[in-house]
Amino acid sequence: MRLEQTSIFHLLEKLQSYFFTGTLIMKTIQKITVISITVCALAAMSGCSNMSRRDKNTAVGAGIGAVAGAVLTGGSGIGTAGGAAVGGVIGHQIGR
Repeated sequence: MRLEQTSIFHLLEKLQSYFFTGTLIMKTIQKITVISITVCALAAMSGCSNMSRRDKNTAVGAGIGAVAGAVLTGGSGIGTAGGAAVGGVIGHQIGR
């Protein structure tokens, strides 16, 4: 009888460690993240379908500028916003 109880407790401990160490939770979070990114990308692509070439250049320039500003300033919000503004202006002017 003692052997059976030990086996059941061992099984319960394994189940508890599986569910509460984050394995299942992390997989669920990863799935939600992938689905969210896919939905956002599809929405962004459909939203840009009726933009002019100059508008698209402005948006791309702002995106690249925001990334560059964040990298150069170590993730500062002001640096990111400044980079987006400068990149947007450059992207707007390239379309001329």
